[in-house]
Amino acid sequence: MSVGAPTIRAVEASDQAAWRPLFDGYNAFYGREGPTALAEEVVRTTWGRFFDPAEPVFALVAERDGQLVGLVHYLFHRSTTAVALTCYLQDLFTSPAARGGGVGKALIEAVYDRARAAGSPRVYWHTHETNLTAMRLYGQVAEKSGFLVYRKDL
Repeated sequence: MSVGAPTIRAVEASDQAAWRPLFDGYNAFYGREGPTALAEEVVRTTWGRFFDPAEPVFALVAERDGQLVGLVHYLFHRSTTAVALTCYLQDLFTSPAARGGGVGKALIEAVYDRARAAGSPRVYWHTHETNLTAMRLYGQVAEKSGFLVYRKDL
């Protein structure tokens, strides 16, 4: 594993080929692979949203030694409890080889910076209850809200 802080930057159109394996790895971690993989239309639409100025969806990547080693996707949305937009950190993934090297923390901190610059008073995210490794990091950079997520697929 390389040492030193990764470079965090906005994703660029030329990053698509390097971004895709990271996004696929993120989805595989949550069981979205093989027959349950995201439809190609969803992946193409997600990628396109990062470059559409009308979309509130953004992507940052972590780069080390000229290679992408992590990604984070986040979006801004309205809330009934604040006037300013709230920032939702939707996807965070670090390549297995880069884990433990500060990439995840650097990506989260970069989202914090973008949220502050946008005037957002909060960044929040969800993780699966079994993601214990990530939760060790999350406990260092944020507070557990106590809220549980309920959903119904329609």
